Amino acid sequence: MAAELDFSPPEIPEPTFMENVLRYGLFFGAIFQLLCVLAIILPVSKSQKTDSDSFEPKNSETVKKPKATAPQISKKPKKETKKKR
Repeated sequence: MAAELDFSPPEIPEPTFMENVLRYGLFFGAIFQLLCVLAIILPVSKSQKTDSDSFEPKNSETVKKPKATAPQISKKPKKETKKKR
């Protein structure tokens, strides 16, 4: 009965070139997705100044910039028409 059992490892074919490309492509894709999720969760500040002034709280007057009024293109002067009687 012991002679009937085959405990040798199964024969697994070597992966082909396309299987290797697919495997490593999936690994790189997963790493890229993790980096994107981490970039959303941990935002980086836009200003990377090392001045001591950047750590002090700024006044609201210096932070706010006056908005320039943009010309409103959608509001055209209405054409005057004569009233019909």
